[in-house]
Amino acid sequence: MDHQGPGDVAADLIIIGAGPVGLFGAYYAGCRGLSVAIIDALDEVGGQVSAMYPEKEIFDIAGFPAIKGRELISSLTQQAGQFQPTYVCGERAEKLEPGTTPQGEPTFDILCASGRRVTGRAVIITAGIGAFTPRSLGVGAEFEGRGLTYFVRDPSSCSEQDVVIVGGGDSALDWALLLEPIARSVTLVHRRDRFRAHESTVAAIRASSVRIVTGAEVVDVHGADAMTSLTLSGPSINDADANLPCDRLIAALGFVANLGPIHDWGIELAGRRHVVVDSAMRTSVPGIFSAGDITDYDGKVRLIAVGFGEVATAVNNAAVFINPDVGLFPGHSTDMPHPAGRP
Repeated sequence: MDHQGPGDVAADLIIIGAGPVGLFGAYYAGCRGLSVAIIDALDEVGGQVSAMYPEKEIFDIAGFPAIKGRELISSLTQQAGQFQPTYVCGERAEKLEPGTTPQGEPTFDILCASGRRVTGRAVIITAGIGAFTPRSLGVGAEFEGRGLTYFVRDPSSCSEQDVVIVGGGDSALDWALLLEPIARSVTLVHRRDRFRAHESTVAAIRASSVRIVTGAEVVDVHGADAMTSLTLSGPSINDADANLPCDRLIAALGFVANLGPIHDWGIELAGRRHVVVDSAMRTSVPGIFSAGDITDYDGKVRLIAVGFGEVATAVNNAAVFINPDVGLFPGHSTDMPHPAGRP
């Protein structure tokens, strides 16, 4: 680790991905006495949850009948913060360089796109669906930041606005229901007659005041300094629907995801989208583990709840990789001293 330069980071364990699974992994690694550096391409922690549905309620987290995405991330960050992990946010992990310490122990250097180097003794990949970019609406790109968005971080920003949401999946309908009581008006535009969202969500939309326009797509967006209206086209469009007032256009068309540079790290992949792991969350490269939605194995279920268990398994096995003299199972948390010194 003598090559560390200004801004470089060294830790026992490198976690790639600061979503829910990565954050819980940082906490659990702290319980194992490991220092942690977390790398994430986004500027803030929380991964897809923070970027795509911070205000959406999540119903499958153990112990919570329902919890909003931002509240879950806040709690996970507070939990991990007890052990003071180093966050390397706004940095894309580009290159992996295996090495050894002067004592002959294996190390890994992760080179970020900026040139920053993060060094550790083991790596856990918790990158979710990988790097993701929103699908383009095809028009109105010049209004990004001035009306066009792909998700809403703060629903209150839509107060007293005419909102148009484009899409037919769960995200589009969830946004419509969330913004209905906040916005001046909400219109849902979908190019097909049928929605892909859950049946109960579709039923809720049809029972709401949300205006539904199907068989249509946005063909033009209007405005000067900010968006003011848009034009729809389609076989079902009449004069009343052709031009809609619009202060906020939400293109909820999904995201294109890929593993990016991880493809070139020599790790066995499944379908070029997922990392193959065994029951110990080991990848095909010794010292590199993975957990969460990015992993693949027979019977895999992609839920946050599953990822929490997987990353605990990955951390315990990484701890043994770093120091073969420690036990795989550290005991239950109720038997561990509290990091803040409380009994």
